[in-house]
Amino acid sequence: MDVSLALWVLTIAGLCALIGADFLIGRKPHDVSIREAGLWTAVWVVLAGLFGLGLLLLGGGQPAGEFFAGYVTEKSLSVDNLFVFVLIMGKFAVPSRYQQRVLLIGVLIALVLRAGFIAAGATLVASFSWIFFLFGAFLIWTAWKLIAEARAGAGAGAGSDAGEEEYEENRLLKAVEKRVPATDRYHGTRLVVTEGGKRLITPMLVVMLAIGTTDVLFALDSIPAIFGLTQDAYIVFTANAFALMGLRQLYFLIGGLLKKLVHLSYGLSVILGFIGVKLLLHALHEQGAHVPEISVPVSLGVIVGVLAVTTATSLLASRRTAREAAAAPQAGRQGEAGDTPAAASDRRIDA
Repeated sequence: MDVSLALWVLTIAGLCALIGADFLIGRKPHDVSIREAGLWTAVWVVLAGLFGLGLLLLGGGQPAGEFFAGYVTEKSLSVDNLFVFVLIMGKFAVPSRYQQRVLLIGVLIALVLRAGFIAAGATLVASFSWIFFLFGAFLIWTAWKLIAEARAGAGAGAGSDAGEEEYEENRLLKAVEKRVPATDRYHGTRLVVTEGGKRLITPMLVVMLAIGTTDVLFALDSIPAIFGLTQDAYIVFTANAFALMGLRQLYFLIGGLLKKLVHLSYGLSVILGFIGVKLLLHALHEQGAHVPEISVPVSLGVIVGVLAVTTATSLLASRRTAREAAAAPQAGRQGEAGDTPAAASDRRIDA
């Protein structure tokens, strides 16, 4: 898709306007309700849909299909990052009324950093066709790693602390905390305060940096993945932007459901593995090999289908686990009620 500089400027200006409106509406710190989170999640999904329809009208079915495939992929991979956001919020003990502001600025930082990765990726893709071999191999390795981690977590037990990864601060954040003096408590939404004649950063700034930088570190697989669906930097950027900007409200909407998505890692591994194979086939095709290539409609169908199946099986598995947990104490009580008089007598003697 041929994108002019004017369209780039108009798109970025439009995104800035949407982000500014979102910031102004939620500028007052408050606890986000399910209704508010659901409303804004729907707004961002509708906006993404309208943008995709705009691409359909201006560029045809190919760029629109690539955008929707990239958007769904980025959205699904970003949901996995919500687990990390929950750990960060807990580690820094962020008050609930400030979490919305933290996520807004943190996600903006992540979007700016991702834009740099996207620019670098677009340059590599345009200059070196063999880079698709590296991207494909990396995604397949990441898919295998996700499956291994999911199996290890399942082996540790759903309620085991051993199955939950602890958040570990990255080097950049550690350097900031070590070199820049900070206060030990929050001062509303202020990022910098003056105490005793010294300017100090607050935990609010630290946790925003943690959200932004950690999202990029945990999303290194998403940039090669979306380049496996489209090589258009404009579509890659806009798909990332719409997926990330809706992530903040999604955090509040499905925060309680995250632990129920027990098969999410398996679904993401299948998607990453599929895109990895698609990239390898594309790389072979670029080198002149006569191999089939996977079309955008097929890619979109596979991604949506895998996510639908994964969500359904996760909810069924969580419901079954909940029923078994509820039935276990009841079975124990029934067993005690059905004891013989001799067994009941022995239990009283032991007591």
